[in-house]
Amino acid sequence: MKVNCPICSKAVVWSTDSEYRPFCSKKCQLIDLGEWAGEERKIATAAEPKTPATPMDIEEIEAMLSQQPDDFFKH
Repeated sequence: MKVNCPICSKAVVWSTDSEYRPFCSKKCQLIDLGEWAGEERKIATAAEPKTPATPMDIEEIEAMLSQQPDDFFKH
């Protein structure tokens, strides 16, 4: 089976002989790693919650915690 290198799109044979699969080379593997480390690549998720415009005060936090089930802190 052949796949395309995610960086340069070169065809790569998917086998144990392909040391850098799914990448075609160590160079493409390191480029990909650098993009992940630099947060240029990430796994798609649901929209991240927006941070409140103002920080929550202790009363708001306590109110949220009081709404949790009794065994919430036992896990």
